[in-house]
Amino acid sequence: MNKIIIWCSFIIFIAGCTTAYQVKDYQQLYGSEQPKDRSIKQLSEGKISYSKQVKPILDARCIACHACYDAPCQLKLSSFTGLDRGASKQPVYNGSRLAAASPTRLFIDATNTQEWRDKHFFPVLNERQESAIASIDNSVLAQMLLQKRRFPLTAQGKLEEDQYRFSLDDKFECPSMDEYAKFANKHPQCGMPYALPGLNLSQEHTVLTWLEQGAKNDQQLKLSTSAKQSINQWESFFNANSLKQQLVSRYIYEHLFIGHIHFKDHPDNEFYRLIRSKTPPGQAIEEIKTIRPYDDPQVAHFYYRLRPVLHTIVDKTHFVYEFSPQRRQRYKQLFFANQFKITQLPAYSSEAGANPLNTFAAIPNPIKYQFLLDDAQYFVSGFIKGPVCRGQLALNVIQDQFWVLFFNPIHDYQEIANKYYSENNQILYLPGKDGDQISLLGWTDYDAYAKDYLNKKSQFLQETFQKDGGFTLDNIWNGDGWNQNAALTIFRHFDSATVEKGLIGNVPKTALVLDYPLLERIHYLLVAGFNIYGSAGHQIASRTYMDFLRRDGEYNLLRFLPHNKRQLIYESWYRGLLNGRMDNTLLNLEFKTSVQFTEADSKADFFKQVKTYLGKALAPSRWSEKCQQEACVNTVDKVMHHLGQLNGTQISVLPELAFLRVKMDNSNDRIYSLIRNKYLSNIAYITAENYRSVPEKDTLTVVPGFVGSYPNFFFSVAEQELDTFINALKNAQTKEAKTEFYAQFGIRRNNPEIWETLDWFNAEHKKMRGLEAGIFDMNRYQNL
Repeated sequence: MNKIIIWCSFIIFIAGCTTAYQVKDYQQLYGSEQPKDRSIKQLSEGKISYSKQVKPILDARCIACHACYDAPCQLKLSSFTGLDRGASKQPVYNGSRLAAASPTRLFIDATNTQEWRDKHFFPVLNERQESAIASIDNSVLAQMLLQKRRFPLTAQGKLEEDQYRFSLDDKFECPSMDEYAKFANKHPQCGMPYALPGLNLSQEHTVLTWLEQGAKNDQQLKLSTSAKQSINQWESFFNANSLKQQLVSRYIYEHLFIGHIHFKDHPDNEFYRLIRSKTPPGQAIEEIKTIRPYDDPQVAHFYYRLRPVLHTIVDKTHFVYEFSPQRRQRYKQLFFANQFKITQLPAYSSEAGANPLNTFAAIPNPIKYQFLLDDAQYFVSGFIKGPVCRGQLALNVIQDQFWVLFFNPIHDYQEIANKYYSENNQILYLPGKDGDQISLLGWTDYDAYAKDYLNKKSQFLQETFQKDGGFTLDNIWNGDGWNQNAALTIFRHFDSATVEKGLIGNVPKTALVLDYPLLERIHYLLVAGFNIYGSAGHQIASRTYMDFLRRDGEYNLLRFLPHNKRQLIYESWYRGLLNGRMDNTLLNLEFKTSVQFTEADSKADFFKQVKTYLGKALAPSRWSEKCQQEACVNTVDKVMHHLGQLNGTQISVLPELAFLRVKMDNSNDRIYSLIRNKYLSNIAYITAENYRSVPEKDTLTVVPGFVGSYPNFFFSVAEQELDTFINALKNAQTKEAKTEFYAQFGIRRNNPEIWETLDWFNAEHKKMRGLEAGIFDMNRYQNL
């Protein structure tokens, strides 16, 4: 350890450790910048390994913030390719741009470092003279680490708000090496990791030595024989030549392109992306770089390929779809055992993508719907974990906690439904029809289409299901008696969200019942058709149109409830002006329901019946059965279960999502997710959420294990202190009491134990969720 301390002191000295950072002419000192080939097949003795020594440090300390689209300065450290690409001054998320920006998707929009330089990314590794001194002195990464060593965080109290930025909407300063001295002198506290404790000396020594040695990459992709076999089998399936196979492959691809494919029984760290390539199986992949999966590929013939995921898996973008022989057999059963015929393939265009019911009309709707239902959590996760769902502006279109059910795909009115879709083709178009050319007021046209569709849908229901006496529980999909995708819970944590199987928590304020057109159109609005690099007009149109899709699902729920209760329930969801921007005739107040009610609270009564109806298709509660009956055997569970009954101002001290570690006397520590569900009087607005918040109606959901990808805070409490913790939580009503509460039970950003705590949570997460687990993100970790 003494050698490490001496070495680090030396590095700081040669890097210019004076009172202030000195402005330098790096070109004069070390020559011109030139991207380097850093790949190396075999390390010589004494060299630091990127794959075995450096990458584990970056994964544990850096990608908690530097991963995915919201990585500060677009510096993605979850792969060597991202590190070598460097950083950019252009933000991905920009709600004010009037025209679409050029995409900068890692692994897609450029194939080498020079192409990224041409897109205005600058290096964070030394690209000048190859020497030990230049490799440190001319590296933004090295200088950021050394700056943290020179100016460490204070270990007590919360960080000064005027010195640090924690809002996602803050603009980052992204200095290149030529700008670094000015930046460092202006912001000495901004060393990396930002607003968190620095690397320990051993970690710092490893990374800086690796940089000093030229930052070589010894990581190599080696596919196993079984992986190659599975890839070949699936690529052969997707690339069969018949018209039917081509249309089915396109449909599947447009729904799977965003997720992570995993081969069943293969190692749980191997994932793939389903992509379109100019090259056939057996050749090197040349991915087609379209923004949307339905954009014209601009080649006469392309091939579906499975491309290995080369970055570390982070939880916020990780949702898994499993390929197996059983899956392939299911596809054959769904799509090929049915005798529908394809005589012509649809075009690739924005218009085709904006109306999937028309584009894929040749495939019967019950087949497509069953394909989606089989893995409903995956497809709902697409618009929860996809790039659209970042930031409060995108997510305030949904409630903080709500449940999702699905209509039964089998009913007696398929032919009439198809007739309605055909006759109303024009009003089924989504805002994606205009691509990235939609104006700031372009959303108004699609608002009119959406209202027209809801009126036509109401008419359809009156002419069909009303004749049978209205909806019954049989109109809810029961997961075929076993599939636990039948019921989902969605939690919104202000500017992030989570999808879980089952009906978690108390009966929510509202819920959605999704039918096929609704589920399909949500996917094409928020996943397939959404461009994160798009204009403000595109983003506003997507947000406002989602209002109507959400309302469609809510109206479906109301139609199951007593007709004389619907108006009152609806008005409790939307209070004040802009009462949903809806015509009350859409509530179908005269539409009958065949569900029988025996309790005054008809909504709670309905879900009580639904839970019984779903049976084994309802994912079991994470609480023991006795806990659900208020008779927990485990003392800690009993205390935590009662904690979940707190609400309103009693829980005001909690952020929207916190992880609690209960340190047990037997060392088998327990984990709970504390989810504060904000009550909003109306979510028909885009802005001013604080004015619609009703804190006295907030609720708390406590769940054993993990919920969410972006913890806002960590708490660590000894088993014997739980009662004290809960009493302090309830009584923390003043600023001083809250500060004392965080200091006593919380792990603040500057707490030296925060990294150890994060490491422990990540490790436990992997144990609990296996291949579905990814590394947690710290971008939303609050300064409390």
